[in-house]
Amino acid sequence: MELLTHQLLEEVAVQTINSKLLDEKLPWEEGKKTAGSYASLVKNNFQLARESKTSKELTEEIIIALEQDQLIKSFALPKRFHGLIFSRSYQGQGYGSHVDNAYMSSGRSDLSFTLFLNSPNEYKGGELCIQTMQDKKEIKLQAGQIIIYPSTSLHSVSRVSSGTRLVCVGWIESYIAANEDRNLLFSLDAGARGLLAKHGQSAELDLVFQAYNNLLRRLGS
Repeated sequence: MELLTHQLLEEVAVQTINSKLLDEKLPWEEGKKTAGSYASLVKNNFQLARESKTSKELTEEIIIALEQDQLIKSFALPKRFHGLIFSRSYQGQGYGSHVDNAYMSSGRSDLSFTLFLNSPNEYKGGELCIQTMQDKKEIKLQAGQIIIYPSTSLHSVSRVSSGTRLVCVGWIESYIAANEDRNLLFSLDAGARGLLAKHGQSAELDLVFQAYNNLLRRLGS
């Protein structure tokens, strides 16, 4: 599995975050400020200044939610969540095709994520478009849902035709850098946990968990 879509935040938490982001005094900046030299040519949005108090507080809240989510931990094997940005896109804005920088000041980007913060009914366009080997996936999720995908992917955000798109984006440095290895470990962990829930502990399952953890040690960095 290369993409993970998941409900990270419940409605109350999303509403609380949105109420803080609606403060008219917040320092929103042009998104080009945080883009690389190439990506800045195709990036057109606004971002909340990372050094602002609101950005720091909300970043901490979202990272806590990410760190406590068992499915995300199993899928991403995160060493750190980093570089979180709150992004706002108005009518006519979007983000052309690009790939995320491999190394950022905050860490290595193995996985990228987008956490949708407002309802898809509140804006038209604004789909996250991820290029795969055979096609392009267009993703537009409900408020509080997150999508995690390999940072190696070409991706874009289609132009918003009406309304306002509000998201939080960020990156994950994983203990396992290679997507193929991480997917293998995720499948093994999911299968083992499923067998544990269905049949309980067994000597055979002990061997599976032993193999999983030893493989994690071998592949990890």
